[in-house]
Amino acid sequence: MQFLPIKRALLSVTDKSGLVELARFLAQNQVEIVSTGGTKRLLEENGIPVVSVSDVTNFPEILGGRVKTLHPHIHAGVLADKDNPEHLKTLEELNIKPFDLICVNLYNFAQAVEKSLDLKSAIEQIDIGGPTLLRAGAKNFHSLCVLPNPTFYPRFMTELKENGQISLGFRQEMAAYTFSMISDYDRMIANYLKVDG
Repeated sequence: MQFLPIKRALLSVTDKSGLVELARFLAQNQVEIVSTGGTKRLLEENGIPVVSVSDVTNFPEILGGRVKTLHPHIHAGVLADKDNPEHLKTLEELNIKPFDLICVNLYNFAQAVEKSLDLKSAIEQIDIGGPTLLRAGAKNFHSLCVLPNPTFYPRFMTELKENGQISLGFRQEMAAYTFSMISDYDRMIANYLKVDG
């Protein structure tokens, strides 16, 4: 898919810089927004329409928030190849709507390390759902756009405003950045957990 219209977005971010502006822009462009936890609360506080992930999955957030987006009703909508009729047929049969935008950033593990948290507390700052969504979105950049960092929001909004769609070139750039970012994140965690000796 060369040019991607944006009709449905998943927003779940730790760094909320520029989030309200982005979400308001999406809502003004008739994009359905799905979200979780603190991101959802912030959008609601600013009068932006938002659907809870739990309403999409028909399953509550559990284990203190460790499990929220890890569900077929989310990941099938992220990983479906929109150029593959069989994928689209499966979504239709299972009543799953595809996503066009995944806007996610990660728990700040570096900050947890800087605060010298004990090991168990630091481990709670290791993001699982975020990297999973980002990797899925980056893998499927032919069919959706991943936005892994607020610094890219203005470019995304400009492209959508000027063209009504997001180009394959921008989506591939975001995918490459995403994989590099997750690699750095995992390396930081590995280094933290490494036992000398």
